[in-house]
Amino acid sequence: MFETLINALKIKDIRKKLGFTFFILVVVRLGCQLPIPGIDTAQIQAYLQQALGDSFSLLNSFTGGSFLSMSLFALNVTPYITSSIIIQLLTIAIPALEEMHRDGEDGRKKLAKITRYVTIALSILEGGGIAISFGRQGLLGEYNAMTVITMVCALTAGSAMVMWLGERITENGIGNGISIILLINIVSRMPNDFYGLYQKFIQDKQIGDMVIAIAIILGVILGTVILTILLQDAERRIPVQYSKKLQGRKMVGGQATHIPLKVNTAGVIPIIFASSLLQFPIIISQFFTVKTTSTAGKIIAALNQSNWCDPEHPKRSIGLLIYIVLVILFAYFYTSITFNPIEVSNNMKKQGGFIPGIRPGRTTTDYLNRILNSIIFIGAVGLTIIAVIPIFFNGVFGADVSFGGTSLIIVVGVVLETIKQMESQMLVRHYSGFLSE
Repeated sequence: MFETLINALKIKDIRKKLGFTFFILVVVRLGCQLPIPGIDTAQIQAYLQQALGDSFSLLNSFTGGSFLSMSLFALNVTPYITSSIIIQLLTIAIPALEEMHRDGEDGRKKLAKITRYVTIALSILEGGGIAISFGRQGLLGEYNAMTVITMVCALTAGSAMVMWLGERITENGIGNGISIILLINIVSRMPNDFYGLYQKFIQDKQIGDMVIAIAIILGVILGTVILTILLQDAERRIPVQYSKKLQGRKMVGGQATHIPLKVNTAGVIPIIFASSLLQFPIIISQFFTVKTTSTAGKIIAALNQSNWCDPEHPKRSIGLLIYIVLVILFAYFYTSITFNPIEVSNNMKKQGGFIPGIRPGRTTTDYLNRILNSIIFIGAVGLTIIAVIPIFFNGVFGADVSFGGTSLIIVVGVVLETIKQMESQMLVRHYSGFLSE
C-alpha cells in the first residue's frame, strides 16, 4: 500500500489529483465544524448525548461527529447513501429505472440525476423532522416557522454541498468521492475512541494490566481488520470455457476464463440495512415519553445495540439475534437484485460459453444458484462475526467505540478500492508513455 502511494506521488497527474482530494476533504471537515445560524448547538449536543446515548453511534460515525454537534453538515452523506440504496432497490421494481440501468453511460447519468433529486427530498424531510422535534423539546430558543425554515434550509444546503463535493472528487480526484468522504468521517472519530479506550483500560492501571489491555485492544483491532480484508478479497472463481468458432478462414475462441463471485457480494449493505432498521424505532422513541418498565420500553431496550451482550441483562441480547437474522436476510435479498444467474447463463450461452461438466441453459442457472446461495451464507456469517466482535466487547467490558464492524468494513473496502484505482491509473500511464515512445 505504501509503495503504491510513494510511486503515485512521483507522477504529476496523480499527485495533482491527490492534492485536490485532500483539499476537498479539508473543506468537508471545516463544514462539519460550522454551526447552524441562530441555533444553540451546545444545548442540542447536550440533549442528544443524554437522550440518545449510544443508539446513534453508527450515524454519528458516518457524519464524522457533525450530527452530534448539529453543524451545517449534520446530515452529511447519509441522505445520499439512503437515496442511492432506494434507487438501486427501485430498479428492480420499476421497469423504466431498470431500462436506464441497462442503458450504459447515458442511463447511469439519468439515474445519478434522479438520485440527486431524491437526496434533496430526503434532506428536506429529515431536516424538517429534526427541526420540529427539537422545537417541541424547547431546544431552538424561539420555536417559530422562520427558525424551522432556517434549520431545514441549512441542513439541506449542507447535505447538497457534501454531495457536490463528493462528485468533484469522483471527477477530478482519486476514488469514489462519497466513499472517500465517508472514510474520512469515520477516521476522524477514531482518535476520540482510542482516547476513551486509554482512559478506561490503560490509564492509572498497573503495568501488567496495562500490557494485557494494550495487547487485547490491538489484537481485537488487528484481527477485525484482517478478517475484513480477507472477506473483502475472497471470491469463488467458476471456470468458463468458450467453444471455437470459424470466422472466415480462422478459428477464433476456445479461451478459458472464469466468473469471479465475491464471497461478500452485498458488501456492507446488509449491516447498514439491519442497523438502520433497528435504530429507527429507538431514535423515534426518544422524542416521546416511553417508560422503561413498559412493554414498549423493554422492546426498545432490546433493540438498542449498547444493551447487547450485557451479562446483567441477558434477555436484551434477543435484539442481537434479530440483528443477525436481518443481516443474513438482507445479504440474500441484496445479492438477488444485483446478480442474476439467469441473465449470466443466457449471456454465456449466446457467446458459446459453458461451465465444464455443466450443460448450458437451466442446468447452468441451477448450478450458479447453488454456488451463489452457499457463498452468500458464508459472506453473511463473516459480516456478522466482524460486526458482533465490537458489540461483544462493548457489552461485556464496556469498550464503547463508534468504529464498529460496519465502519471497519467501509474503511478497509474504500482503502482497497482507492489503491486499486491508483494502480490502474499508473498502469494506464505506463502503457501510454510506452506507446508514445
